[in-house]
Amino acid sequence: MNQQEFVLILFQIVVLVLAFSVHESAHAYVAMRLGDPTAYMLGRVTLNPMKHLDPLGSVLVPLISLVYGGWLIGWAKPCPVTTRNFRNLRRDDILVSMAGPASNLAMATIALLLLIVFKHVGGVPAINAAMEMANRIPGVDAGALPLFPLAMLLYYGVTINLLLLVFNLIPIPPLDGSHVLRHFLPYRVEQMYNRIGMYGLMILLLLGGRWIGAFYYPLLNVFNGLLGSL
Repeated sequence: MNQQEFVLILFQIVVLVLAFSVHESAHAYVAMRLGDPTAYMLGRVTLNPMKHLDPLGSVLVPLISLVYGGWLIGWAKPCPVTTRNFRNLRRDDILVSMAGPASNLAMATIALLLLIVFKHVGGVPAINAAMEMANRIPGVDAGALPLFPLAMLLYYGVTINLLLLVFNLIPIPPLDGSHVLRHFLPYRVEQMYNRIGMYGLMILLLLGGRWIGAFYYPLLNVFNGLLGSL
């Protein structure tokens, strides 16, 4: 691993940790607003990453992904929710579950808007270099671009948050998408579905690259198209 690759990994880790923290804080905040103070009382309405990171999902899985060039995905500690505190169980649980992916979409959109502003104040060369590096195009030299680190962080803010958005919407327990689907399943089917748990998630991580890519790449192309045209 050369120095450039090491720096890029650091950039990705910084963006990933921030994305995890905002994602879990969004779950906790929406739960609090809907009547469940459990996560709030445990200090989860915070951007402090130490309150959210999980040793396996937030550290080991992303590091393995980075080393072996796979998807940079993972998960944080689940946000504790006491559903009996909700006034409308189905509606409120779905809203809390969707708050995390919605925060990833919001962060990707903010990063895109900042890149567009950056583009119009002379940042085009740095943005182009960042996009090429993120797509692992060899031979990119960003040494003469002083604004490159900012462009790289912002572009990773787009790619990583979009990837987490797609990943978390997959309806496999314990991902956020499963918390929506289970409300529409018969009771016995729901019990079997919940028992899939981490087994289904690990199978997805090992074999689900094409499934994730089928939704991630079209979404990324939309963002790239907006960046190029606006």
